[in-house]
Amino acid sequence: MAGEEEDLPRDAKIVKTLLKSMGVEDYEPWVIHQFLELWYRYVVDVLSDAQVYSEHAGKGSIDCDDVKLAIQSKVNFSFSQPPPREVLLELAGNRNKIPLPKSISGPGVALPPDQDTLISPNYQLAFPKKQAAQPVEEMEEDEEAVEPNPPQEQKPTDLPQNTPHRVSFPLVKRNN
Repeated sequence: MAGEEEDLPRDAKIVKTLLKSMGVEDYEPWVIHQFLELWYRYVVDVLSDAQVYSEHAGKGSIDCDDVKLAIQSKVNFSFSQPPPREVLLELAGNRNKIPLPKSISGPGVALPPDQDTLISPNYQLAFPKKQAAQPVEEMEEDEEAVEPNPPQEQKPTDLPQNTPHRVSFPLVKRNN
């Protein structure tokens, strides 16, 4: 183990020391690499922000104030304090004043209506209206004249006019 620590770069040794100081004794070796990558990315972001602030101020190089400002802006942007406990309790009390709606479904899992599910048919088949030519039979005069197809009254219905129909086709086995 001592030979492995001598081969580690200085930054990796610092990460190992930090982990030990926090009481972390057992960890995978790749954890050190992840911390190093996070550390390097953070430093690059802070220094590039500091360079932008330095250029904006008209300075030739980055100074301590630019780095402090970059760190402060990173902290303000990345981390936010939660609201005080009293505010959260007040919000929770206001929200909990409204009772939950009564469940109208029976026992078991409540499922959405069929039109809102992904397995319901989302298409309708349009069938052409066939007008069959029916031969008109001659009637005797003493029989009442009745039309073969009396006109039907249009009744308003609550159902949609284009209702889906089930269609099935026989499967034909092809011999190739």
